[in-house]
Amino acid sequence: MAREVKSALIRARGTLVQDAAGVLSLVAMLFVALHLPSFL
Repeated sequence: MAREVKSALIRARGTLVQDAAGVLSLVAMLFVALHLPSFL
């Protein structure tokens, strides 16, 4: 199991930073959308 995860991470190494940036942007948009009614 650990060997498979390590292998998958090695194969996806080139896109991990882009994927992390995408996840962070989605979390930021969700955070803003949930707090938007309190601003208005």
